[in-house]
Amino acid sequence: MTTTYDDGDIDTNPTLNPHLGDLIEVRYSRRQTLMGGLSAATAAVFGGMLLAGCGSDDDGVNPVTVTATAGGSSAAGRVATLTGSAIGQVDSVTWTQTAGPTVELAGAMTSAATFVVPGAATGTILTFAFTATSAGKTTAATASVTVGAAALGFTAVTKSLADAVAVPAGYSVTVLYRLGDPIAAGVAAYANDGTDVNFARRAGDHHDGMSYFGLSAAGAPDPNGNTRGLLVLNHENITQAYLHPAGPTTAGGARPEAEALKEMECHGVSVIEATKATAWSYVPASSFNRRITPLTPMSFSGPVRGDAILRTAYSTDATAGRGTINNCANGTMPWHTYLTNEENWAGYFRRDTGDAAVRSASGAVGAKANASLTRYGIPENRPGNYGWSTVTTADAASTLYRRWNITAGAASQADGSGDFRNEAFQFGWVVEIDPFDPASTPRKRTALGRMNHEGCQIGRTIAGVRPAFYMGDDAQNEYIYKFVSATPWAAADATAANRLAIGDKYLDTGTLYVARFNADGSGEWLALVFGEGPLTAANAAYPFGSQADVLTNARLAADALGATRMDRPEWTAVNPATGEMYCTLTNNSSRTPTTTNASNPRAYTDPKKPQGDLVNADPPTTAQATRGNANGHVIRLRETGDTSEALGFAWDVYAFGSGSDLDATNINLSGLDATNDFSSPDGLWFGLPSNASGTVSPVMWIETDDGAYTDVTNCMLLACIPGSVGDGSTRVVNNTLTTAANVTTTSTVTTRIGKSPGATLRRFLVGPKECEITGIHSTPDGRSLFVNVQHPGENGGPANITSSWPANQAGAVAAPSRPRSATIVITKDDGGVVGL
Repeated sequence: MTTTYDDGDIDTNPTLNPHLGDLIEVRYSRRQTLMGGLSAATAAVFGGMLLAGCGSDDDGVNPVTVTATAGGSSAAGRVATLTGSAIGQVDSVTWTQTAGPTVELAGAMTSAATFVVPGAATGTILTFAFTATSAGKTTAATASVTVGAAALGFTAVTKSLADAVAVPAGYSVTVLYRLGDPIAAGVAAYANDGTDVNFARRAGDHHDGMSYFGLSAAGAPDPNGNTRGLLVLNHENITQAYLHPAGPTTAGGARPEAEALKEMECHGVSVIEATKATAWSYVPASSFNRRITPLTPMSFSGPVRGDAILRTAYSTDATAGRGTINNCANGTMPWHTYLTNEENWAGYFRRDTGDAAVRSASGAVGAKANASLTRYGIPENRPGNYGWSTVTTADAASTLYRRWNITAGAASQADGSGDFRNEAFQFGWVVEIDPFDPASTPRKRTALGRMNHEGCQIGRTIAGVRPAFYMGDDAQNEYIYKFVSATPWAAADATAANRLAIGDKYLDTGTLYVARFNADGSGEWLALVFGEGPLTAANAAYPFGSQADVLTNARLAADALGATRMDRPEWTAVNPATGEMYCTLTNNSSRTPTTTNASNPRAYTDPKKPQGDLVNADPPTTAQATRGNANGHVIRLRETGDTSEALGFAWDVYAFGSGSDLDATNINLSGLDATNDFSSPDGLWFGLPSNASGTVSPVMWIETDDGAYTDVTNCMLLACIPGSVGDGSTRVVNNTLTTAANVTTTSTVTTRIGKSPGATLRRFLVGPKECEITGIHSTPDGRSLFVNVQHPGENGGPANITSSWPANQAGAVAAPSRPRSATIVITKDDGGVVGL
């Protein structure tokens, strides 16, 4: 039961205005000294650097000389400076923009203004006027900035095994929201000694997928809300040992109710209000704060709502359920809702020996249920994670704990209305949450299919085109899916007040597809539609009875359609400039040379010791090796015609994970070096199109959840500016894999790989000990990046604390502190866009 030039100091003023020496004899008035003194600035790649004007002295007022220069940086996302000088009797000065994409000027009413260079085509010119007012008359000069291409703007962080978050020079880290932090008035501060309770009003554990929603003063969605917003994040799992004073109680075979309740409440989702004054903090007593847990009422929508497979003693009409669990990655909808995705939910359910026989006795329905449970990884004779079903309560009518036991009762109604034999079918869905309405009921969107959902990201929204939602099924040899809505996108829906109703519109009706990758670099989307192809009642392997059956058993349907078995499809991300979809294939220990294919071409022996390995052999023995596709890869596809409605696509592999020391011919295919080598890509996200990190050449962020490279480095976050599908070539891979029993197999596979990332891929962050880096989003301006650090010190316990993070982020602690999953905020010290 353990349970990221030119000098602008150039005189371009042709006039015969007085020189400084002529002016210093003038007696300075209060207005003269207001903006006195000539200033100069350095700059890079700027046009129209310096112009000057003077005012008339016909009225007896001393002439005003005005100069304007631009400096700093012209690269997209970085900070540019505007420096003005006005000599003479000056009442006021101001900077205004006169041409180019609109930017926000800081210090516009002073001689020195700054702005973040926008994402725009290289060569785009921004022009600014510096105006001085004297006795009601104005004098102006202009300066211009020519935008340069976006590029990563930081020095790569080195690999590290230290117990702290490391970021590049010029960046700062703020710890924002930690396990146990109170989110309601009256909740005590977190003691962090195992005695804390009431996690329904505290931060949960294992922070994961995350989205930021700007919040207006009126409490409505604000697409430009950069200093106040709602942060919504998943709590995937728990580090059980640290939640209780001395670890979990397991003696006697029954778990104490208080411990089980705490563990359940630590799962789910948080909605919290976050604000920035001088630094970021969350608002502990905000009315928006909310915890959604495995106990929270849910409603079902879409084709499976009301189907008998969802019927339980809790919801005899099969329309409702309780809670969401093992929430991993996420999706951010343009109508300002949050999608949370149920991943490894199957392990939470107990199924006793004999259940299959009881189900079979009910006929074909029971036999199909047995086949489904087996395919989704719930065999007989399993106790269920954390043993929650063993809890006995004083309330004999309570079903909070026995719902985790899906064993069919022989004396119960065979339709499932008398027990919880169908409870497992209520999980594995995409769940939509309205973060702006704490009273709203989350909706499980069954049209998107049932699986180990990792992420669910919407593609580009184009008016009149049906949007697509891309998903991975995170298990070995599972599939990549997309759902295409039946409804074409309408831009007005992005501002609708009833956000869940907009979700009904786009997420409840449409077509679910699964991907087949061909060796020639093409691919097809295969429709999961009842009555088409093998998805009929005549299918011998599994007789499908309805569209609800197909969606509930999406894995079985994908099997029948011949989809391509992938190396654990996890997060999906869509390039906002090109529409190309990227998916992390984390790793696959069961991949062998004989089962490799063009899109999953590697099976090899990696001698790195996995995390937690206590054998100290040097060099590592064959038995210690990680096998299969140990380091994972990132695959990408481009829809035919660049439309989300396409039924075909082209694909290649953006990058293969690898240690830089591994075989460059057959393993380190992307030519990674010490600045960018990585293993087990997991989290994936593109910068937002509202700032320079998401326009023209968007930045993609890759997070790792590794077990093959952790003898060298803790998990990490990398930034890259990827190219596009087809920018590389084909490669031949010769695989050799030796099993623990010293049996060697080989294969030769031709794959398609993008151009070597080189310096366009760079390590940005390394986390503390034993953690996973996961969950990422930013403010609309891209100047604050939110990242989650999950399960630091996960291999320890109360008597053996293996990490003290985040207590030690600011410096060493006097005594070990129990580690806590936490959300951090990363900002650039000069105020620029993070990463550029």
